[in-house]
Amino acid sequence: MTRVRVAGFAVSIDGFGAGPNQSMDNPLGERGGELHKWFYPTRTFRSMIGKDGGTDDRFARASMEGFGAFIIGRNMFGPAGDNWGGPDWRGWWGDNPPYHAPTFILTHHARDPIVMEGGTTFHFVTEGIEAALAQAKAAAGELDVKIGGGASTVRQYLLAGAIDELHLAVSPVVLGQGEPLFAGIDLPALGYRVTETVPTELATHVVLSR
Repeated sequence: MTRVRVAGFAVSIDGFGAGPNQSMDNPLGERGGELHKWFYPTRTFRSMIGKDGGTDDRFARASMEGFGAFIIGRNMFGPAGDNWGGPDWRGWWGDNPPYHAPTFILTHHARDPIVMEGGTTFHFVTEGIEAALAQAKAAAGELDVKIGGGASTVRQYLLAGAIDELHLAVSPVVLGQGEPLFAGIDLPALGYRVTETVPTELATHVVLSR
């Protein structure tokens, strides 16, 4: 049965999933890159950017394995604003994004699908989170659907009760401001409980399940 999962989502100790002032130069917001220091040395991340080697981290592997479709927010595809980064913008990752599966982008701005190398096709969904999830589940087949972020997208699906499992990489970073992940959300009331905790030097991995 297809599950809906968040996997490898980095968050600061004070609960922010990205830094403030996201921009073309700072797609993760100011200091947002510090949240992902656990991920950068891994073989999974290095393969995403066309490099060999790296550490074998099971949480990093699980963040990209077993998914038949992805859902991401608009800023995960391109910079904020109505011009999508310019007429030739095709995403942050270049011609071969790491998704390698149908990827559904939540947006208020309609756009034709973009077929990329490696099996990724970007679909732009303007009808809301339920429509995106229905399309993603249909595309995923027997595999799972990943809610890939950012924080606003994860929050919307949490509040809708749509996420079955949530893996957070809690980084030893205090941002002070940015995009809050859980502000105003009562996780126990939504049925979530901690089912695994694994501390490491660069992050504490926490899995919540319903």
